Amino acid sequence: MTRTDAIAATALVVLWSSGFIGAELGTAHASAHTLLGWRYVCAVVVLGLWCWFRGLRPTWTAVRRHTVLGFFSQFLYLACIFAGVGAGVPAGTSALVAAMQPLVVAALSTRVLGQSFERRRAIGLAVGFGGVIIVVAGDLGGGTASWPAYLLPLAGMLSLSFGTVLERRMQTSEPIPLAMCIQGAVAATLFMAWNVVTGEVTPPSTTGFWTAVVWLVVLSTFGAYGTYMFVVRRSGATRASALLYLTPGTTMVWAYIMFDDRITWPAVLGTVVAGLAVCEWKYIAGLFAHKSRSAFTISSS
Repeated sequence: MTRTDAIAATALVVLWSSGFIGAELGTAHASAHTLLGWRYVCAVVVLGLWCWFRGLRPTWTAVRRHTVLGFFSQFLYLACIFAGVGAGVPAGTSALVAAMQPLVVAALSTRVLGQSFERRRAIGLAVGFGGVIIVVAGDLGGGTASWPAYLLPLAGMLSLSFGTVLERRMQTSEPIPLAMCIQGAVAATLFMAWNVVTGEVTPPSTTGFWTAVVWLVVLSTFGAYGTYMFVVRRSGATRASALLYLTPGTTMVWAYIMFDDRITWPAVLGTVVAGLAVCEWKYIAGLFAHKSRSAFTISSS
């Protein structure tokens, strides 16, 4: 793993986790779809101006590609996750379901992308999933939602998984700000249409709401999705998805700092297990293999 890959991986985990904190900040002042609608409207305005001044112009091919990706990876994913939480699904349970994404992406990649799925990778993903289970175990069964509501975070996870593999399949090469602008425009249009139907277009005038919008635009949209697309293009869909195993534990730290939520030992243990699962073990394995060969050579001589 290069230094650039390490920095990108760390940034992805921290910034992706910021979305859960921003959701808690914003939904205290407005509904989830109102928050998401204005988040994307503001993001698209900034991205559109940036692309205009930088001379970035989309082709029709780019528009078609990123319209599909924006629907699955941004609109449908967030709509399902937020709707599930709004219906009473515990945040920890939603995080657990979302953390199944690496396994789904890895499985889809073998079919769609023709990537190999080695036993070592399968074990690592399974260990990471076990770590996430430990992190969110305290939340399981604590919700008041009826069982169909639990299908919403599952649908969101499947949507992001499909969008991630599709991104790799399409081999998109448009500049990331331009790609995010197109995808964001799709999400903004659909969320605002949702707000029109529900009569919740007008945003609250509270400082807390707009603070949450700025938080989500800067950290979660520009930061998280921008870094996610970078890692997918550079390191592959499975690696990018596996890093999301670390988001429940990282969110736990964010929540402790900002909301004084307590940190339990099972949560710490689960975070460590998940962290070990996404470490680059090839170098360590290579060292052991080299030592084994050296020992064999010495003993043979």
